[in-house]
Amino acid sequence: MFSNYFNEEAETMPLSEIKDLQLAKLKKQLAYVYENSPFYRKKFDEAGVKPHNINRLKDLELFPFTTKDELRDSQKQAPPLGLHAAQPLDNIIRIHASSGTTGVPSFVGITARDRDIWTEVVSRCYYSEGVRPNSKVIMGFGIGFFVGGLPLHDAIENIGATFIPIGTGASDRILSSIDNIKADIITCTPSYAIYLADYIRKLGRDPRELGIKRIMCGAEPGGGVPGVRKRIEEDWGATVTESLGNADILPVYAAECEERSGNHFLGHEYLYLEVIDPDTGEALELEDGVTGELVATHIDRDCVPLVRFRTRDRVTVWTSPCSCGRTGFRVRCIGRTDDMLIVLGVNVFPSAIKDVVSGFRPRVTGEMQVVLDQPGPKVEPPLKIRVEHGTDNGDLKQLKKEIENALREKLIFSPLVELVPPGTLPRYEMKGQLIYKAYEQK
Repeated sequence: MFSNYFNEEAETMPLSEIKDLQLAKLKKQLAYVYENSPFYRKKFDEAGVKPHNINRLKDLELFPFTTKDELRDSQKQAPPLGLHAAQPLDNIIRIHASSGTTGVPSFVGITARDRDIWTEVVSRCYYSEGVRPNSKVIMGFGIGFFVGGLPLHDAIENIGATFIPIGTGASDRILSSIDNIKADIITCTPSYAIYLADYIRKLGRDPRELGIKRIMCGAEPGGGVPGVRKRIEEDWGATVTESLGNADILPVYAAECEERSGNHFLGHEYLYLEVIDPDTGEALELEDGVTGELVATHIDRDCVPLVRFRTRDRVTVWTSPCSCGRTGFRVRCIGRTDDMLIVLGVNVFPSAIKDVVSGFRPRVTGEMQVVLDQPGPKVEPPLKIRVEHGTDNGDLKQLKKEIENALREKLIFSPLVELVPPGTLPRYEMKGQLIYKAYEQK
């Protein structure tokens, strides 16, 4: 019989002790970055703040935010790791890179100590999701530069589970590994879980009969979106859980437990999280149901430490106790603030649209794409959405009307749905793209 926790003392630490520990570490970390990072020394001086200004956790609000663009500029000035790096390159044991969705990847260096911290926190997260020493885990993420590669490998082996290093672009090998090694867990993006199930069905086999017990999703919203989660569970006959991570912060720092009511924050000794109003920058009280942008500060990091980094992840937080006994608050990413669309003043997230559309399965495949004729976030109504209908066509006019009504009622915006045949929209092995920028094709 295995324990319910990877690190029971840390995962069940009383909130008062967590806050005391975070304050002590925050003071030490701010002094460290001021002394060792030219980027932050200049940033703090220009803002008129010093490390000794921290007497309570709330005092961190006096310090300026850090943005992704600033990190890119920092690395241009002092490649490869930037002026914000607080350790010389000789002390760095590994360099990762973000996905570079804007075209310019940013590099993340780690010391041996940073690696050990990553391994500890990711181990807690994957254990919370159900990985045990007797698990056989298929790696469905890329294992190269991607921060969701080697750090996940380190954690899975740290738990004592069997790691099967396949990665993306090898669906045939994943299937053969399930058959020959009797793997029982797959970790991947929600998009790939759907793609892989379709791939297996095209071979004349049923994914539900393969013996996969868990699908652990991450790297994009979806695993915690009810409609998407339901689809994956129906495809595989498996339990779907979600985790949350960020290349610049920590590969995985929050994950679901068996209750699946949000991702427990499991790195409180190494990371301090805030939620802010994305428009005003005002810090919001962490209480049940609060929604805003997640902001992260390293409180125990050697290389490329960040202070008040704006993740651009739009999240909802829950602070009420969970029956699993973990004391970290729970968080769910509901979309990226830079993916958010505004239709007549209403905030609309593509992941929420996908959730509503998925509710019409099997009359639809569940695949959809928002089509933008002009750059967002403001969109003149109606918002154009392509939706794949199912193989049993039925009355497509009626289906279109029902989907538009559901979107209008649940998300409060005016949609224009275009139904397209099954297989029309692209499938993805890594992160799915829910927005099609038609204006870039003109």
